[in-house]
Amino acid sequence: MFIETETTPNPSSLKFLPGKTVMGSGTREFSTPEAAEASPLAQAIFDLGDVTNVFFGGDFITVTAAPGVSWTDLKPQVVAILLDHFVSEAPLFMPGSAGGISVPAEDESMLVEERDEDSDIIAQINELLETRVRPAVAGDGGDIQYRGYRDGIVHLQMQGACSGCPSSTATLKHGIEGLLKHYVPEVVEVRAA
Repeated sequence: MFIETETTPNPSSLKFLPGKTVMGSGTREFSTPEAAEASPLAQAIFDLGDVTNVFFGGDFITVTAAPGVSWTDLKPQVVAILLDHFVSEAPLFMPGSAGGISVPAEDESMLVEERDEDSDIIAQINELLETRVRPAVAGDGGDIQYRGYRDGIVHLQMQGACSGCPSSTATLKHGIEGLLKHYVPEVVEVRAA
């Protein structure tokens, strides 16, 4: 088995491609060692000690290194953990834990209360996010989660390599906001949740 790596726009993150499906559907982000306890793979990566985020996408894993950590030293350790996991066909999640979920329970407070009369606008926003934005963001080792729409403002959360990326604000403001404003005139602003 061979695991490819790709750089991401976030210099602290690397995208690892095992050549196999990681998540059958959805994505999952682990931003603390405690959250990683739900996945033996994420926990093993966090146990290296130099990791601040692990993100599972459809066919990739993005790992974010702690500030000041060299990928020269960390990359071979992460590759070894990934090889062990995929060769042994170990489960991705602990039995009984939630697998791929789009809005983890601990993040529900980040959702924006929506109005029924905005349902058509929300449907248009979600369609654009699914078809145009998410594939591009996944290519950079991350994901974007819709968190709500109210009074012309779309709330989105960046995940994976995108969550700490220096260019994430530009992506939200110049890329995604421009796209949404163009196709959905009711959108006046995009904010990070």
